[in-house]
Amino acid sequence: MNNLNQMYLLGNLTRDPEIKYTNEGIAITEMGIAVNKRWKDKNGKDLEIVDYFNITAWNALAENCATTLKKGDRVLVGGHLNYRSWENKEGKKCNIINITADIIAASLEFYPLKIMSDEGSKDRKKNNK
Repeated sequence: MNNLNQMYLLGNLTRDPEIKYTNEGIAITEMGIAVNKRWKDKNGKDLEIVDYFNITAWNALAENCATTLKKGDRVLVGGHLNYRSWENKEGKKCNIINITADIIAASLEFYPLKIMSDEGSKDRKKNNK
């Protein structure tokens, strides 16, 4: 069986995307996402916790994120986990899990509904025939 490392998150950006470029000119954008989990306990009380994740996007996706997204935007992120380990200057071992995005899409889940007028609706129907 092949290995599988794929995940999807739906949440809100916790900060504006920050773009940087490698020495070779490759774009890298870093951003954070908050994912809320809500449920009711056995007494019917609403409970909630928030998980925070670091997201990295590369190349054209990185540039698109940096120019179009902002803190608070609701996004769907598809990507894979990366685990990194290193020693800091004091010799202490550090670990981090990061998500490398393969796709990032704005969620329309809470966008206001734009109701078309009857005229606009009729024009659309006429054009679709």
